[in-house]
Amino acid sequence: MRSRIRRLGAVAGLALACGLGVTSLAFGASGRLGFIDSGKIFQDYKRAQEAQAQFDRQVQNWRNEATERQKAVNALRTEVRDQAPILSSLRRQEKEEALQKAIQDYETFIQEIWGPQGRAAQENERSTREIVDRIRSVVEKMATDKGLDLVLDAAGGGIIYADRSLDLSAEVVRELNALAETNK
Repeated sequence: MRSRIRRLGAVAGLALACGLGVTSLAFGASGRLGFIDSGKIFQDYKRAQEAQAQFDRQVQNWRNEATERQKAVNALRTEVRDQAPILSSLRRQEKEEALQKAIQDYETFIQEIWGPQGRAAQENERSTREIVDRIRSVVEKMATDKGLDLVLDAAGGGIIYADRSLDLSAEVVRELNALAETNK
């Protein structure tokens, strides 16, 4: 475990050193940086708070519905268990089928809400995207107004805004492709 952490530290240090080298080459003496803390923005931004509260209410409604469905399954399960000895085989089979349908309905509901592509994930993504788009718009305007070349996110470590002229991706790809051609 410690060697894995050391290797990760070494890789991170190398990436940081390379990143600093690229940054200093790209910016020279005139580059202006800024940063934001998206965690703090989400915490303090009123629309983000409202969106989170609305999402939390919706999640609580889904939880309440799931609880009611689970109670219905448990009641049917108890009914089948308690009445099975006195029911005819046809009636017992009907009760067991009703129980299986209730279980299936419950599991389907859970997947529809909390599955990977469920309504909770979709609703969270939708409301988050709206907030992020608003934040990004404000950051881009502020960066342009302040003459910033690059804005980083202290919480996520990602670039929020960058002057397109600083993008070295095409040059890196050309170099990598050239190296690949010479190593054939």
